[in-house]
Amino acid sequence: MVSFMSSTAGRWTRGVIGLALIGAGVATGGAGWALAAVGTVFVGVGVGDVCLLAPLFGKPLKGRDVRAAL
Repeated sequence: MVSFMSSTAGRWTRGVIGLALIGAGVATGGAGWALAAVGTVFVGVGVGDVCLLAPLFGKPLKGRDVRAAL
């Protein structure tokens, strides 16, 4: 899972999911802004090439380092 999330396809997936969450949060309004905030995190980690789950599996935080370790 970590290898996919650190790949280019995983970064794009996080970005697309993040944009969808932002759109859904803005469309619903009210408490939906929290959903938009989560979407912003997804977009940010995708753009920043960071895998937040990697340390849980003993891998480095940066996607570049994960790819180098594989």
